[in-house]
Amino acid sequence: MDFDITFFLIGLPIAFLIGWLASRLDVRQLSIENKQAPKAYFKGLNFLLNEQQDQAIDAFIEAVQKDPDTSELHFALGNLFRRRGEYERAVRVHEHLLLRGDLSERDHQRAQHALAIDYLKAGILDRAEVELFKLEGTPFETEAQLALLANFERGRDWVQATHIAEKLEYSQPGVFRTRLAHYLCEQALSLASQGKTNSHVNQLLKKAIGLAPHAARARIVLANLLEQQGELVLAYDELAQAISFSPKNAPLVALELAKIAKFSIKNADAITLLKGAYEKSPSLDVLDAIIALKNNSQLNELQGHDMYVTHLELHQSLVAATKWLSSEKFERHQHHPKIQETLELASLPLSRYRCAACGFETHQYFWHCPGCQTWDSFPALRVGEM
Repeated sequence: MDFDITFFLIGLPIAFLIGWLASRLDVRQLSIENKQAPKAYFKGLNFLLNEQQDQAIDAFIEAVQKDPDTSELHFALGNLFRRRGEYERAVRVHEHLLLRGDLSERDHQRAQHALAIDYLKAGILDRAEVELFKLEGTPFETEAQLALLANFERGRDWVQATHIAEKLEYSQPGVFRTRLAHYLCEQALSLASQGKTNSHVNQLLKKAIGLAPHAARARIVLANLLEQQGELVLAYDELAQAISFSPKNAPLVALELAKIAKFSIKNADAITLLKGAYEKSPSLDVLDAIIALKNNSQLNELQGHDMYVTHLELHQSLVAATKWLSSEKFERHQHHPKIQETLELASLPLSRYRCAACGFETHQYFWHCPGCQTWDSFPALRVGEM
C-alpha cells in the first residue's frame, strides 16, 4: 500500500489544532479554579475576622473542595472545627491530611500534633496519649511532652508524670525540679497509704529533697512519716530544715513543729526558731505555735496571751482579735460565749487559703490547686493576713 502524503499533510495540522484547543481549555479551566479557590479562601478569612464562624467554615469547605491539595486550608478548617467544639469533624480533617502521600514531613508532624490536640480537647485521653507519643523526636516533642504531663497529672499517674518531667528537665535544666519533687512526694504518699516499706518511701522523699532543697513539701511529708514511726527528734529536724530552707512556708509547719518539740525536749530550740520566722514574716500560725509552747519557762501564759495584742498593733486582724477575746473576762461574761461564736463565724472566711492563680479558696492547704491545676500557687499565709 502506497503511503498517502496528502493525508499526512492534512492530518498533522488538524491534530496540532485539536491539541492546542484542548490545552487552552485546560488552562482556562485551571485559571477559573485558581480564581475561585482564592476567592473562597478570602471570603472565609473575611468571615473569620468578622467572627462569623459558620459562614467562614462554609467558605473554607468550598475552597477545600475546589483545591483538595491545599494543606493550609485543611489546617485552618480543622482549627475552626476544634474552636467550635466539633471535635469529630476536626479529627476527620486531620486524619485525612495524615493519609495524604504528598504531604511534607513538617506538615505530617503538624497534622499529627493537631490530631492529638483534637483528642485532648474532646476528652479522649487514651487516644491523645497514643498520638502525643508519636511526636517524640519531632519539633513538636516539647509541646507533646507538656500535654502528656498535664494528662498524667489529671489521671494521677505520678510514675509516668515523673518519667516525662525528667525528660523535660534534661532538655530544660532547672525548670521542672520542683514539680518532679511533687511527683515523688505523691508517689511516696501513695506507697505509704498502701503500707509499703518505709525504706522505699523515705528514699523517694530524700530524692525529692535533693532535687528541690528549697521546696518544703518533701521535708514536711518525711517529718510526718518519721513522727508516725516514733522518730520524733528526726521529725523535728526535718521540720526545722523546712523552715530554714523555705522561711515563707514556716506557717505550714509551725504548729506541727511545736507539737513535736514538746515531746522531743526541743522547746527552747523551737521557740527560738519560730520567733526568728515570725520576725521575718509575721503570721498567726507561727504566733499560735509560739503560744502553744507557753508552758516553757521562757514564756508564761500571760505573755502568750498578750502577744495577740502586740500582733494587732502591727497588723490589724479580726482573727487575732477573736483569739485574744477568747480568754478575756468581761463584766457581763454571760454574753461572752455568744459574742465569741459570732466573731469566730465572721473570721472563718479569713482563715482560708487562696490560690494566687485562680482565686480558689479552701480551709485546707493544697500544693496542687484543685481549681486551676497549678502547682505551688497557694501562699502559706491565710486570706486575712494578705
